[in-house]
Amino acid sequence: MSRLTSTRFRRLSREFFWVGLGQTATVVGAVVGVRILTGVLPPDAYGRLALGMTVATLVTQTVLGPLGNAATRFFAPAREADALWSYLAAVKGLLVQATGGVLLLAVVLCLGLVATGYSQWIGLALAAMLFALLSGYNSVLNGMQNAARQRAIVALHHGLATWGRFLLAAALVLWVGASSTFAMLGYAGAMIIVLASQGWFFRRTLPSCGWPACLEGNTQKGRWRTGILTYAWPFGVWGLPAWVQLASDRWALQGFASIDDVGRYAVLYQLGYYPITICTNLMVQLVSPVFFQRAGDASDRSRLERVYRLNRTLTIAALVFTGIATLAAYALHEWVVRFLVASQYRTISWLLPGMVLAGGLFAGGQLAVVSLLSGVQTRALILPKVATAVLGVLLNVVGAAFYGIPGVVAAMVVAATGYLLWIQSLAMVRHRQVQAEAAK
Repeated sequence: MSRLTSTRFRRLSREFFWVGLGQTATVVGAVVGVRILTGVLPPDAYGRLALGMTVATLVTQTVLGPLGNAATRFFAPAREADALWSYLAAVKGLLVQATGGVLLLAVVLCLGLVATGYSQWIGLALAAMLFALLSGYNSVLNGMQNAARQRAIVALHHGLATWGRFLLAAALVLWVGASSTFAMLGYAGAMIIVLASQGWFFRRTLPSCGWPACLEGNTQKGRWRTGILTYAWPFGVWGLPAWVQLASDRWALQGFASIDDVGRYAVLYQLGYYPITICTNLMVQLVSPVFFQRAGDASDRSRLERVYRLNRTLTIAALVFTGIATLAAYALHEWVVRFLVASQYRTISWLLPGMVLAGGLFAGGQLAVVSLLSGVQTRALILPKVATAVLGVLLNVVGAAFYGIPGVVAAMVVAATGYLLWIQSLAMVRHRQVQAEAAK
């Protein structure tokens, strides 16, 4: 093994350790958090908290999430071009504009709740919007620090965000009362702590330059702004239907079943769907910066071809992991649910394997997307993202209407399968194109 290869291997090993530590802390925190919150919140309050989270997810999917993805993608090229301050100036300006849009959305949402006679939901809606805004800032900073391959810092904040969120929520509920609004405010309070820590670490890693002078004296800010927006807008386009799909399961159960069923389903989602997607995201978080660095500005086809080949191998590994996790959930679901949630939530334990399978299939599709994102033409993903989201919404509504929680779980498995197959076929076609172009 050459010295260069050995050095790379050691570096990747250290990075994998920190990423794995952060994701482990996140998964354990989420599982423990479910146990804590289900012990202090009844199913109806937990259901309202789940519905409130759909409001936060709207902001993440359509506004701050796309900006965070673009910031992650362009960090390495900006640093390679010695234009980091231009890039940061562009990101800062876009964050200010995004914040204004979120605040306007909050006003519109509150007016809509008053007009429709649901003013009792305003407190929860505002708390959810605050949490969404803070989570968006966290996502952007996490993305840039991950792109800079500062794995230990990212791992620290992943764990802190998850544990802090549930612990502060439980503390507020116990102190003030069993309210979904206070639980959401606990979520937001944890994000304030995380952001303070992130900002301190991030400033220490920047090249020496006066922050105001570097930002104000920049002449390339417009170029980076254009590149970030061009890359980000397709995320916003498919983000809205993706949000509708993510929210439709809970709202369909609210409409066709009961708020208690929403609470039980939310617990099932957090125990089955969420952990396996987090585990797969361990690999996504590890390889994304490596892929983006190898792909550069996506002009070298031979570099892109290597990215596609490696990504295909990793996607297969993720699907094998999904199969093993699903079998484990089938064998252990009763014990897992009995140990991790309060007794009033345990009637849905038999659905845990299906939820794990749905999460794993979707996560496999997300891993396949990374190779496509290594290029800068994100528009190709609009059709499959939007079409599979619409299919997911329809399946969720039909499943909830006729079969309740089991119907929604089955709908998620079918939708995730369709998403994985479409994205994987798109990646294979693009891989062949890149191979042909690299051979010329």
